Amino acid sequence: MQAFSYTKLKSEKDALGSFGKGVAPHEVKFLAGGTTLLDLMKLEVERPRVLVDINGLDLQGIAEDKDRVRIGAMVKNSVLANHALIQSRYPVLSQAILAGASPQLRNKATTSGNLLQRTRCVYFRDTSKPCNKREPKSGCAALEGFNRNLAILGTSEQCIATNPSDMNVAMMALEAVVHIKTAKGDKDVPIAEFYLLPGQTPEKETVLAPGELITGVSLAPFPANTKSLYVKLRDRASYEFALASTAAILTLNGGRIERARIAMGGIGTKPWRSLEVEKLLEGKAPSESLFKSAAEEMVRGAKTYTENGFKVELAKRCLIHTLKQAAKA
Repeated sequence: MQAFSYTKLKSEKDALGSFGKGVAPHEVKFLAGGTTLLDLMKLEVERPRVLVDINGLDLQGIAEDKDRVRIGAMVKNSVLANHALIQSRYPVLSQAILAGASPQLRNKATTSGNLLQRTRCVYFRDTSKPCNKREPKSGCAALEGFNRNLAILGTSEQCIATNPSDMNVAMMALEAVVHIKTAKGDKDVPIAEFYLLPGQTPEKETVLAPGELITGVSLAPFPANTKSLYVKLRDRASYEFALASTAAILTLNGGRIERARIAMGGIGTKPWRSLEVEKLLEGKAPSESLFKSAAEEMVRGAKTYTENGFKVELAKRCLIHTLKQAAKA
């Protein structure tokens, strides 16, 4: 691990300050739960010169804010998943969080840290191998290497790494808004605009600039008669990342799907939402043929690699099963 300096913040304003002469913003990392960052520092994938502990900031609350629910950036995953307000209003979010990691990790991991969780691609974490996400223009070993758990949607010739989070998939279906503090003031970013496709710059994963701080996330209420469900398919039943997962939110009215919000994990370079799938579902009665059509639309344009071709069929089955269960919940 590279040597670094450590400081602990007492206010959000201090987070936007300078942390030493000659220290650039990209050389500063905020420390929340540390469940990803510290691992990557040990591997020397992340090499910050300054580590800024934000656990002292007042960003822990979960509360109603006008017509939305506001979740603080430092809320632990276990607290969020088991909070009565979340379980009653947004059960899909609770289900997604509880499907991820282990109880010990959920007790440390935070909302903001999960939003920024890095990929589990083995080449990203192995500094002896080329990785454009870790070292731009070095190459992508995953293209012809071990890519069984990597993406089939949103990829480029520069990177095929998946976003590993379960929480982020539910947040995408919930159309969460990410609240960010910057040197120029606060800004609110819809989660659909928060994540970036790899394209030619896979090292840029989100719109968050160096030195900017996530302060929380907010969620709008569901319409009446809305059902939701999160389903995760993985190699084993616990502490494993998704090969395919689905967060489905369906509003039913008069025997038809009035509103649909669908996101999938395990198959995309970011939590994957398809507006075309949602439009296809809306206004129609739930049926096997409708859900099969939605599944075909979801994987349209998928690109497979040497070991992950099975994900096309797996993703379709995951989506169909989740829609069936959500529609009759």
